[in-house]
Amino acid sequence: MSRPESNFGPRINDRIRITPVRLIDENGEMVGVVETDDARRRAAEAGLDLVEIAADVRPPVCKIMDFGKYKYELSKKDKAGKKSKGSEMKEVRLGRSMKIDPHDVEIRVNQALRFLLEGHKVQIVASYRGREMAHRQIGEAKVDDVVKKLCELGRLESAPKLAGKRLTAIIAPDRAKVESWKRKHPDHKANKAPEKADEPVDDMSDDETPSGGGERLQIPATASDQE
Repeated sequence: MSRPESNFGPRINDRIRITPVRLIDENGEMVGVVETDDARRRAAEAGLDLVEIAADVRPPVCKIMDFGKYKYELSKKDKAGKKSKGSEMKEVRLGRSMKIDPHDVEIRVNQALRFLLEGHKVQIVASYRGREMAHRQIGEAKVDDVVKKLCELGRLESAPKLAGKRLTAIIAPDRAKVESWKRKHPDHKANKAPEKADEPVDDMSDDETPSGGGERLQIPATASDQE
């Protein structure tokens, strides 16, 4: 039966009560099964700690190590894991690229820029229906324009490509561009909630008003924007 783990991390030194233990020395060599008092004595002589690293086996496995350094390494791994989890692929859909309103495109560009500022990759998706495939160059032009705007903060990782009736492109954040932008805009909060633009406008009729709104995230103007 496994012992419940301590709320304060692995047991060390005098907190290890069970005996005997299977000991690993400070060089990573397996010593074998020894009495716990003997294991503690070895650790003390080495100026290190006796740490229980596997409590759910019998006898439990203990290792002689620098416990402070061990905790520091665990903390670094935990932070690295959280950082990798924080970065993910975000999908921004342009809906039916033949019908989407320019204002809705701007909302989605604004949303994608915020994702890039937060360190996420962005996948731009445009879709076609039926005979729209015969004029897919219209959607391609819109996707190319969106990609160009996003490359102010990112870099093109996967060029626009058609798979079935979906046209997709992937933009990854460019650290240098993002950091430069943040230095120029120190009051900007990247985690501010973006405008609601998650749902495509595929079924919008001609007399409906495009949804969403909001101010465009201010990024340095491109040459084409100034013309």
